[in-house]
Amino acid sequence: MTSTAPSAAAPAGKHIVVITGMAGAGKSTAVRALEDSGFFCIDNLPVALLPKLTELAGVGQGTVAKMAVVMDAREGVGLKEAPRIIDEVRRGGHQVEVLFLDASDESLLRRFSETRRRHPLAPGGSVADGIRAERAALGDLRGMADHLIDSSTLTVHDLKRLVQARFSPEPSTSPSLSIMSFGYRYGVPPQADLVFDVRFLPNPYFVPELKGLTGTHERVAAYVLERPETQEFLQKVVDLCEFLFPRYQKEGKAYVTVAVGCTGGKHRSVALAHEIHRRLFEGNPRIQLWDRDVDKE
Repeated sequence: MTSTAPSAAAPAGKHIVVITGMAGAGKSTAVRALEDSGFFCIDNLPVALLPKLTELAGVGQGTVAKMAVVMDAREGVGLKEAPRIIDEVRRGGHQVEVLFLDASDESLLRRFSETRRRHPLAPGGSVADGIRAERAALGDLRGMADHLIDSSTLTVHDLKRLVQARFSPEPSTSPSLSIMSFGYRYGVPPQADLVFDVRFLPNPYFVPELKGLTGTHERVAAYVLERPETQEFLQKVVDLCEFLFPRYQKEGKAYVTVAVGCTGGKHRSVALAHEIHRRLFEGNPRIQLWDRDVDKE
């Protein structure tokens, strides 16, 4: 009589975040953010090794459930295989999300100038040449991205918070939320899902004793928030958010960014963003809050 050993349980699927995008757009910051969130991170992984990596991650006692890998234009010709290989890993039962970090050419040129780095795709040419070549090389990956973040106007701290909000390991019945204030003078945040313009409210900038303060100061907050039209606006915004968020969740949207804008991003938008955050936070503690332009001149 031949006995048959019980088959080993099939390994659970991994959660894999593929980080890619333009040089200078924040891939290193994204990797650190995910590492701080409990992901096992590998930089500059050859595309062809991704299936083998998922296999090895399930071997032994130290199994890895969450991984983040960086793939970028340094891969060269092998990059063309990335969409096929990522699809192959997904068919193997793994959750693979592609995060693409982008920024405007102007922002990338400025960052390379500030750091005095050579562009990896144009070591002997201009940075502008390298950016053009890189955009062409990454076109397929950008097209299949599940998450696209434009870091043109983000600080490293803003980007880290945004990445962690989108890939939070905490289970929740509602999307991860980001509430941000901004100034229209510096552009509408490209990552915003909902944008609210509060320039219809009186501007504390024109009140001499409030001009030098920000919306986090109690006197500015009182000036902005105590108006009947502000209270009515806040209630409508909160009602809309509470209506939309569970429906976004139902459709599989894992994150929502709500942006509140005024002229300079220092007074009205800051006061309102903080108040919206306060009203929504009790129902969803996964809300991130930041003031994008409050420190700008």
